[in-house]
Amino acid sequence: MSWMLVAVVLLATAGLLVLGVLAIRLWLDVRALAKGVDAASRALTEAAGELAAAVPNR
Repeated sequence: MSWMLVAVVLLATAGLLVLGVLAIRLWLDVRALAKGVDAASRALTEAAGELAAAVPNR
């Protein structure tokens, strides 16, 4: 019966390890996405400024 307890503990530990690795990968992907969104936002702001400067005042 003790081998069953060891197997359950090993499976639980392996499951937690897998969840930890997936959480780290998700965190890295979210950071990369946030950097991309920030770069796109800055580019849009710059383009809007250039467009506003190009339009003649009435």
